[in-house]
Parts: sequence; structure tokens; C-alpha cells
Amino acid sequence: MKETIKKGKITITITMTIACFALIFVMSMQFKIVNQTDITDIENMRETELRTELANWKAKYEETEAKYEEIQEKVEEYRQTKQSNEETEKLVNTELEQVNKILGKTDVEGEGIEIILRDSQETGVIHSDDLLIIVNALKLAGAEAISINEERIVNMSDIVTISNKFIKVNGQRVLSPYIIKAIGNQTYLESALLGNGGSIDELKKLGYNVSINQVNKVKILMYKDEIKTKYID
Repeated sequence: MKETIKKGKITITITMTIACFALIFVMSMQFKIVNQTDITDIENMRETELRTELANWKAKYEETEAKYEEIQEKVEEYRQTKQSNEETEKLVNTELEQVNKILGKTDVEGEGIEIILRDSQETGVIHSDDLLIIVNALKLAGAEAISINEERIVNMSDIVTISNKFIKVNGQRVLSPYIIKAIGNQTYLESALLGNGGSIDELKKLGYNVSINQVNKVKILMYKDEIKTKYID
């Protein structure tokens, strides 16, 4: 009897031990499976998130690069436009400056000649016609700028004698000595006034006190009045 009970206890113990081992094994396998499943899911989730994030960054990079290229194009366009505008402005300013020089609206300097005429007690006074003859001769000789007693001679200039007492140039009274300045080729200008038939030569023959000199740096002031037209639209 006792031996039977003892054998039964041993059987139960062995059975319980086997059952425990089986339970532990099953639990261990389930835990392992659960762990493997969680890690796989997490890894899969992280890989998906990384791919999504990478895709987002790639999209942002491409968008930023596109904006950068667009800005670069605008900058280049602006630079070219600015350069073109600067070149155009420079060209316009140069042309305007040249036009102003021709019109007599700027002070100018250059090589040329200086003529001085004085009234004479023996011969008489210098007349406006005498000055006009000299001015026209200088123009024909290629003078680029002319002045009489600092009054710039332009197309609108008037040179007139008032009551045989004094001369007006550009509406301003001028008196002897009359200093005529001209900028241009010194040889051409001087030759146009001297020699047989030259206006200076004729005045000298008439007894007027006239001198002519070549000057390396002649300064002629701008025309002070406004240039007006009556018939040009």
C-alpha cells in the first residue's frame, strides 16, 4: 500500500514536472514569437517612417533647389537688365553731353587761338560787322566753340551795333578790347584769318590794332541764356 502511494506520488511529480517544462517551453516560444513580431513590426515601422521622411526631405530639397535656380535666374536677369540700363544710361549721358557741347550749354576747353581787337583813335571803333566776319571765318575753318568777351557764340547769338556807340553780343553789352576765343585746329583757324583776303589781315591794313595768338588751352564758357525756338515743333 505504502509502496503504491509512493509510486503514485512519484508519477504525479514527474507528470507535474513535465507539465511545468512544457508550460515553460510553450510560454518561452510564445514570448519569443511575440518579441520577434514586435521587433519586426518596429523595424518595419521605422523603415517606412525613414523612407517617408527621406521622401519628404528629397521633395523639400528639390523644391528648394528649384527656388534657388529660379532666384539665380532672376538675379542674372536683374544683373543683365541693370548692366544694360547702366550702359544705356552711360550712352545717353555721353550723347547728351556731346549735344550740350555742340549747343554751347557746357564750359569747354581745348587748343585754339585768341584774337584781340581794340578800337583806334586814328581808324575808329570796331563794328559788329567786323566781329561777324571773323566769327564766320572761324566757323568755316572748323572752330568747335567761339566766344566774344566770354559770351558764347551759338546759332541763336546776335552780334549787333547799338546806335554806333557799342556792341551787344547775346543781348549783353561788350566793349573794346574785344577778345575772340576759338577752339579748333590752330593752323586752320589762324590761316583762315591771316594772309591775303583774311579778315584779320584786312583789319590790320585798315590800321586797327589786332593781334592773334595760338593758345594750347583755351577755355570757353557756356551759353548762359535759354535756347528758344519759334518755328520748330
